[in-house]
Amino acid sequence: MKITFLGHASFLIEMNGKHILVDPFITGNEMASDVNIDDLNVDYIFLTHGHQDHVLDVEAIAKNNPDALLVSNFEVVSWFGNKGIDGHGMNHGGKYTFDFGTVKYVTAIHSSMLPDGSNGGNPGGFVLWDDSKCVYLAGDTALTKDMELIPMTCPKLDVAVLPIGDNFTMGYEDATIASDFVECDQIIGCHYDTFPPIKLDKTKAVEYFEKKGKKLILPDIGESIDL
Repeated sequence: MKITFLGHASFLIEMNGKHILVDPFITGNEMASDVNIDDLNVDYIFLTHGHQDHVLDVEAIAKNNPDALLVSNFEVVSWFGNKGIDGHGMNHGGKYTFDFGTVKYVTAIHSSMLPDGSNGGNPGGFVLWDDSKCVYLAGDTALTKDMELIPMTCPKLDVAVLPIGDNFTMGYEDATIASDFVECDQIIGCHYDTFPPIKLDKTKAVEYFEKKGKKLILPDIGESIDL
């Protein structure tokens, strides 16, 4: 499994020969100006919720990848379905096996509204696994005790992708507690620095995790992590 950071909360995951794009907000992110969405070849587009800073580039990328399947909650999938984009709807607690592995849709505490003001349904996160690796994509979320259900219902996590920018989501302090809840000490941070309210002191955050005996990975945009 390879995870490439595309800025903000956007990732490209390579898993068993398939390419899974998560929450594409690229053209609207000045920090990701070196990422060309026309170069992205994807098989799946995963959306944690409907906010514009997670769905901005879906239509353009789907146009370039007409066979890509969109995976999200029922409301988000239905909204993009009306735009001609094929999708697979899920809801909290459900899991489904795709051709790259199994996906479980899990709780996130946040809000969700699509760009035109339509109801985005309940936000969520995803746990993806196959026979060898397992990753948790928390999406935008507050710290929640529901995270304790993940190690009870999913394979042991190799890495967890958690928002750490505060203000709109949990900050890095709460993210260390989240890592306890999901029983994973290797964390990839996201949802920070893109906007002034979520500016992060990276050194302080990394040191905070180290004091808790954990590892916080803050990849550069375009950097890949091999698991």
